[in-house]
Amino acid sequence: MFRQILISTAVIASTGLSFSAAAQDPAKDYPNKPVRMIVPFPPGGGTDILSRVIASKLTEVSKWSVVPDNRAGAGGTIGITEAVKSAPTGYDMVMGQKDNVVLGPYLYKSLPWNPTRDLTPVAHVAYTPIVIATAANSPYKTLADVVAAAKKNPSKITYGSPGNGTSIHLAGVMLEKAAGIQLTHVPYKGSNPAMMDALSGNVDLLVSSVPSAIGQIKAGKMRAIAVTSAARSTSLPETPTLAESGLKGFNVSTWYGIFMPRNTPTPIVNKVNAEVNKLLAMPEVKEAILTQGAEPKAMSVQAFEQFFQTDFKANKAIVEASGASIQ
Repeated sequence: MFRQILISTAVIASTGLSFSAAAQDPAKDYPNKPVRMIVPFPPGGGTDILSRVIASKLTEVSKWSVVPDNRAGAGGTIGITEAVKSAPTGYDMVMGQKDNVVLGPYLYKSLPWNPTRDLTPVAHVAYTPIVIATAANSPYKTLADVVAAAKKNPSKITYGSPGNGTSIHLAGVMLEKAAGIQLTHVPYKGSNPAMMDALSGNVDLLVSSVPSAIGQIKAGKMRAIAVTSAARSTSLPETPTLAESGLKGFNVSTWYGIFMPRNTPTPIVNKVNAEVNKLLAMPEVKEAILTQGAEPKAMSVQAFEQFFQTDFKANKAIVEASGASIQ
């Protein structure tokens, strides 16, 4: 009898330890309900396209339920604010990018968050150069055409971007400074509205991520003049870089990555990172991202954290030197 009691006690204790261990592993049954992926820009833009590729593949391949939620405005910072104020449970993630988590805090001085303090980098997804484009019937066929016209009529040439404070807006400012010209910036609430106005001729130039513009470029409705990266885009191999077009040393690109609120449990962060990296290694996902004009690139949680911290610190001086600011 005494032996039976000891055995029963041991079983209960062992079971209790098992339950306790399970309770301490929040990733064990994660996710057991839908996960929201906040998209800080409107439908149709580069961030939205990449977000939906990852969300759909997490749903299809990983058997998770990931639901995109577009929260646009203020250069993408409204969507980031929505993520920051969410509970750190792993059920709210955001597709951040250089625009809103690196440049935004230096441009929007009243933001109620600091990205290095309030966000956890989870998974790097892709990077992309920025493209300078015009409507196919535009008189501007090369960067030299734009520079010559802008010098003849300062501020007359307009360019549309997805919003104040985005890396794309900043690229336009840096282009002006590097070429010694004055353009007029027309900000929109996302890449798609800017694209529509560029196609209709309401703005002379479109400054855009490659993913947002490549469809219209490939369809022949828009003409790519140059890309801003040091090397040519894999998706637009015939389009010269700004450096090749006369602006030596010009090199600007943007990147996309998944973030969660700070203090999200590390096991969940690691689990999401592993699943996203697994997707990025799949040929069909690589092809889907490359087709959109971006370059897929996986990183560990630690590598992405270091990359993010370094980029955030480095861009303070770049933003200040550009003179870009949000009124």
